[in-house]
Amino acid sequence: MSSYGLMMRESFNTNDNIRDEGLTTPEGVERFDDICYGPDMKWNKLDVYRPAGGKDKLPVIISFHGGGWVYGDKERYQYYCMNLAKRGFAVINFTYRLAPEHKWPAAQEDMNLVAQWVIDNAQKYGLDTDHIFGIGDSAGANGIGLYASIVTNPEYAALYPFKTPEGFRFCAIGTLCGTYIVDLPNDKDEITLPLVQEYLCNGGTVVEMDMMNVTKHITGDYPPVFAASAAADFLKIQIPHVADALMNHNIPFEIRFYSSERRSLEHDFHCNVRIDESGECADDLCAFFRKYC
Repeated sequence: MSSYGLMMRESFNTNDNIRDEGLTTPEGVERFDDICYGPDMKWNKLDVYRPAGGKDKLPVIISFHGGGWVYGDKERYQYYCMNLAKRGFAVINFTYRLAPEHKWPAAQEDMNLVAQWVIDNAQKYGLDTDHIFGIGDSAGANGIGLYASIVTNPEYAALYPFKTPEGFRFCAIGTLCGTYIVDLPNDKDEITLPLVQEYLCNGGTVVEMDMMNVTKHITGDYPPVFAASAAADFLKIQIPHVADALMNHNIPFEIRFYSSERRSLEHDFHCNVRIDESGECADDLCAFFRKYC
């Protein structure tokens, strides 16, 4: 790994350790951990979280975690995902192969395996496959945004070396503090471009950057979108671009922008389940998804 990618992994890890110190599984959540969803025994693992005690099928949220394509796993997102499960969803929290050890489209291939796993294991874990939602934050918003195009845009899907599961569709997706255009000029974002270059096979050719641009591959069949950002999110400049693309294709969407006089709401503020604004964002996201249940 490059010195930059290693530095960012260490920085992200330090900050997340501080944020999550002392957190435990909340009351009222049932969890099924370390389920293998693919051939890679190290990377292809997922957890399922549900409200405790219920046996009925629940609408599903699949979480595509962030981390700049080089960092993150399901352990880092467990508390945020369980916070969503408390609101009446079955949440799939998965780890995928990271760059630079695994290049594009490794993460999308793993997301596709998770989609197939959800279809195949719906009965066992009480998953309502007629109501599947996706979420992603930061680079994970890019990932879930692109996969939503893979399952709705046949021309774009043909560029990938896999087929999507029969019958799989998103009723809606949520993109939080998202990267939609990976090479968008922004003097406040010195992070995205060098990280995505570590993920891409050829370091970021014009063709590769086009493939990674969520706004380029939206069609009229794209699912509704809940997009969120915050006052100190360095990626908030990207929100108007995805809004324009959605409007151009008449896709329903809702944008929520969070700020506070009590604290600075920075990039991925929603992952800090200790703050009120994280709960507010989770409430808004889940309310948006329930419109499509």
